[in-house]
Amino acid sequence: MNTERDLQRDMVDLESAEDFLEYFGIEYDPKVVIVNRLHVLQRFHDYLGRHPAAASPSYAEHRECLVRAYADFVRSDAITEKVFRVHQRASGIAFVPLSSIGRAGRE
Repeated sequence: MNTERDLQRDMVDLESAEDFLEYFGIEYDPKVVIVNRLHVLQRFHDYLGRHPAAASPSYAEHRECLVRAYADFVRSDAITEKVFRVHQRASGIAFVPLSSIGRAGRE
């Protein structure tokens, strides 16, 4: 059984999407990962970010987030999933922080 300390220590050494998938014991199609590795890892990070801040995700929760992230790209593709801003902007989705909105001439 992995403790939180073991998990954090082990994850430091993981570098590629394949490393993460193998560490968490998730079967994967190399063809899917080759095309979507950065997207899978970013989606994994996004899913982990939804975890309550008060508690660190367990091994099982990390694994479930990675399973979901990988499955997103088995069923879909990077352009459809719009993980990165470049894809969001290309589809007309943009984020403008309120702090950047102001009236011209006011400072």
